[in-house]
Amino acid sequence: MDYIKITETSSNHDNLELMDTTSILQKMNEEDQKIADAVFLVIPQITKLVDALTERFDKGGRLFYIGAGTSGRLGVLDASEIPPTFGMPHERVVGLIAGGDSAIRKAVENAEDDRVQAWKDLMEHHINSDDVVVGIAASGTTPYVLGGLTDAKKNGLLTGGITNNPSSPLAELADISMAVNVGPEFVTGSTRMKSGTSQKLVLNMISTALMIKIGRVKGNKMVNMQLSNDKLVNRGTRYVMEGLGIGYQEAEELLKKYGSVKKAIDSRR
Repeated sequence: MDYIKITETSSNHDNLELMDTTSILQKMNEEDQKIADAVFLVIPQITKLVDALTERFDKGGRLFYIGAGTSGRLGVLDASEIPPTFGMPHERVVGLIAGGDSAIRKAVENAEDDRVQAWKDLMEHHINSDDVVVGIAASGTTPYVLGGLTDAKKNGLLTGGITNNPSSPLAELADISMAVNVGPEFVTGSTRMKSGTSQKLVLNMISTALMIKIGRVKGNKMVNMQLSNDKLVNRGTRYVMEGLGIGYQEAEELLKKYGSVKKAIDSRR
């Protein structure tokens, strides 16, 4: 291996078991404050990916996340939040995790070491050249992810990579590499911590910016959210009130009639 694996380097802190609780938490917070600055440095790469995604989404393309362990779970989480938040069909943003859905709750032994399974998983969704595949791996060496991106590139798909090791194979392989150098973890090698948090931030930025660009947000409001519970109906009603300058009851009636904030507001314009 000819690069320094930052995610495996020794923590900046030692003798953790001798610290009192407040010290443990303060030192963890100290490390966490470095994350946003590290993410800021990859905004040019995130921008490039979002713009490429927007172009492909307009042609019916989709976004696929692939990952293993914590990284895979974060991809699944981000994808699962798109339909309720932005009213998009489930199949437009898809999260795939090594080992299948059961791996979301319980680790599946050796699943991440299979280089061919990711492409098989993607093929189940009839993937095509309008789609984009983003591999997520803190180490940048996960075989499941590397294999999936290699096959995606061979088949003419645009690929992105989210990693925490700037010189890793994933960073070199992806067409658009988002390498977030958050430094060593508080507990050495525990990438569910700073690395995972940075991945969550980047995923939030990718999907939210994409949804804004394709018109799923109006002003600063989630005007296409699913009205799946009383809280969201109440929120949507308030958005309609603000958008049209009408009372609560009238706004609620419009919202329920048209099924979304956007359609309710557009009905009066």
